[in-house]
Amino acid sequence: MALGPAYCGWVPRIELTTDVQAVPEAVFDASLDVGTHTESMGASAERAVGGVTAGRLRAGDVVTWEARHFGLPWRMTVRITDYRRPDGFTDEQIHGPFRHWRHEHRFTPDPANPSTTVMRDVIDFAAPMGLVGRLVAGLVLRPYLRGLIARRNAYLALTLGATPPPRV
Repeated sequence: MALGPAYCGWVPRIELTTDVQAVPEAVFDASLDVGTHTESMGASAERAVGGVTAGRLRAGDVVTWEARHFGLPWRMTVRITDYRRPDGFTDEQIHGPFRHWRHEHRFTPDPANPSTTVMRDVIDFAAPMGLVGRLVAGLVLRPYLRGLIARRNAYLALTLGATPPPRV
């Protein structure tokens, strides 16, 4: 998606790296599972309300998410635009609150421990409303979204890294 001259080259970026005690295939699959996503976003009551609303998302799939952020209802429709199992996928907003939203999810085996996956998120986004939107994006949305994605990643790491209890 081209951003056009209104951006002057400035789009907020969020980059997060999370280690998960699971192989890339498991992390990839869990990251695309609608139910797992919904569970990880419980604090904002996020749920799938359109498109694919259950199961695992695949290349080209569209899902509409509804949630509450800042006490307000939000709705965003994304499409899986890049899908390379188990290396990564990208979702991009096709309708919603952002002027631009692109979230790359990458999964790489840790060279020191092949049973650990290094999960990397790179999110480029822009808010509407010109200069005011840029200020809000940089001062409010970027830290808020970074925390939201960090909590989601912590949930995935905890869920996938959990070891079953020993047999008695």
